[in-house]
Amino acid sequence: MRSKNKWVSHKELKEKLLKDPEFRRKYEKLEPEFQIARQIIGARIKQKISQEELARRVGTGQAVISRLEGMNSRPSVSLLERVAKALNTKITVTVQ
Repeated sequence: MRSKNKWVSHKELKEKLLKDPEFRRKYEKLEPEFQIARQIIGARIKQKISQEELARRVGTGQAVISRLEGMNSRPSVSLLERVAKALNTKITVTVQ
């Protein structure tokens, strides 16, 4: 007989995982990358442009934008400045 899997929402899973101190530490360490990716994706979608169009404006390939949005790279400040310019926005860094 097959067991029934209980579906868990993203929010429930996140709450459960964040109870583990090691997981929480690693998750919080990635927060700057999450913010960069979220903001780039949000600005790109708001302007209704594709990754390919953003890449053209930045002067790079679509794969670079995909890696940036997917948090699969460590972008240079230079690249982030070019992306911000292509999106007609600014980069703001806050150290807390």
